[in-house]
This record gives sequence, C-alpha cells and structure tokens, in this order.
Amino acid sequence: MEYTTLGDTGMEVSEICLGCMSFGSRDWRPWLLEKEEALPILERAVDLGVNFFDTANVYSRGESERILGEAIQGHREESVVATKCYFDMEDDAPNRGGLSRKAIEQEVEMSLDRLDVDTIDLLQIHRWDYDTPIETTLRALDDQVRRGNTRYVGASSMYTHQFAEALHTSDRLGLERFVSMQNHYNLVYREEEREMLPLCAREDVAVIPWSPLARGYLTRPDEDVRSTERGDTEEHLYDHPYREGGGPEVNERVHEVAEDEGLSMAQVALAWILSKDVVDAPIVGVTSIEHLEEAVEATEVSLSDSDVEYLEEPYEPVEVSGHE
Repeated sequence: MEYTTLGDTGMEVSEICLGCMSFGSRDWRPWLLEKEEALPILERAVDLGVNFFDTANVYSRGESERILGEAIQGHREESVVATKCYFDMEDDAPNRGGLSRKAIEQEVEMSLDRLDVDTIDLLQIHRWDYDTPIETTLRALDDQVRRGNTRYVGASSMYTHQFAEALHTSDRLGLERFVSMQNHYNLVYREEEREMLPLCAREDVAVIPWSPLARGYLTRPDEDVRSTERGDTEEHLYDHPYREGGGPEVNERVHEVAEDEGLSMAQVALAWILSKDVVDAPIVGVTSIEHLEEAVEATEVSLSDSDVEYLEEPYEPVEVSGHE
C-alpha cells in the first residue's frame, strides 16, 4: 500500500480509504454485511496496509461505527478514523440531527463510545445545515478539537460558495478550519471539477471523494447493473444522473479499457480517480475480500494519457447531485 499526506494535516493515510457504510445491519439496507461478515474484510484491509477508514453515525444507526471500533482494536495508533454527523439518527427525534451545538456535542459523545476510541481523527459534517448559522457550527466543532474529542474537522458535499464561506469564517474568527472535503466525484459525475476541486487545490484541502465507483455503476456493464442485490435494491443509485450526460458511453469505455488492459472495470475507474493530483484518497466501499484486494491493486495501475482522455471524452454536464 502506498500512503499520502492528508491535505496539510501531516497525517499519513493509505491511498484507498475503506468506506464502512457497507457494514452494519440489514434492517437498514438489505445488501449490508453484518458484523460476522464485515470483520474479516476489515482485518484483511489492515493486513493489506489500509489505515484510513470512513464511517458515519447514521450508517446503520451507529452499528457501522461499532463494527469499525471492534476491528481496529490493537491497531488504533496507525489507524486514521473518520466519522460524520448531520443526518437524523431517529425519526421524529428533535436534536438527533443537524449541526447545532447540542446535536454535535451529543452525537460526538455517542460516536466516541461506539467507536471505543478516546479521539476521532477526522470529524466531518455530513452536509450543510441550512437551519444553523455556520458560525455556530464552526464554534462547536472548534470546541471539539480543543476538548480532544477530534483531531481535525472536515466537510462533505455542499456548494463551493458554502465551503468558501466556511473557510473564510474560520479564518476570520480564528477557528479550526475544515481540512478535508468528502465530495461526490467519479467518471460519470464530474461537476466538482468546475469549482470545488480548484478551491480545494488552492486551499490545500484534502479531497476524499465518495462513490468513486458510482454506487457500483462503474463496476459492471450498464445492462448488468441490476444483477446484484445492491443494484436491484439501492434506490440512491437511481437518484444520481449516472445514466445522463454520456454516462452509458463512459460505462462502455470503462468496460473496453478494462478488457484491453486485463483489469476489472472497478480498477479502471479507481485508477482514473487516483490519477487526479487533487485527490488524496477515494472512499471505496466493498462487500467482499476479493473486491477489497482489487481496489488495493488499483493503486498500482497507471492509465496512459490517451486512456484517460478516451474515458473522459463522452462526459457532458449533468444536474448537481449529492448535496441534499
């Protein structure tokens, strides 16, 4: 495994971040892996040198955090643990979501307990909270750093003007800055290239894209997407414009390059995103050791400039997706 520095934090992280949304309870999503199935994958990830793990309080209503916490026992020092808060943890439960001071403080406490750690390495806001002033959220996050509950704070999908406002507000008030942006970015959704990625490059903010495989759309030919349980049941896959803006043609070209190079489609898609200098570590979710090993092997794949151009050429602008 190769490692990279996460933005300007000085933390060394694996070039693949293992996303842990796949681990939890099937009561939350039917395609998830329960603890007994998830732990061997997490153990293999550690064996392969993966040290960067991303989860969220809302994933299986905390069960993902519990599983990750158990998996990293004995490996805490080398592990970089990232989690998130914002989405409602319970239906019709006031203050179990959003980014108010109360919500942040109580959700961080519960995440620390579920993860069984003293400090979170990277605490991220899962989305922008339109009901709470950004100054309030940033002051609450700053306090979490000062109390030792988290080492760094990061953000996830939002509009670039919002992220710029947050960075400026931190600078103006002398508060902890967001050190990372976890945004929606892959071969069939490249709208982040217009504004967000240039801002992150200018501000030395780490980029850790979610859904680099487009929720599985880039792992198999278009006509086979529904052949897996996730593809057949994952409603969020069809919320995104992956089949618009040249998406099916991109999918076909990923398949073609994979066939030519003796790679899987997932490896081609990951090699493409890893070729982008602005990207630190894509967040990859897996449901098997085979898929994990494929993802790790993708860090050694170098696409030619002509292959990159060929893969990118069919893309057309699509509607912004993933900020809600």
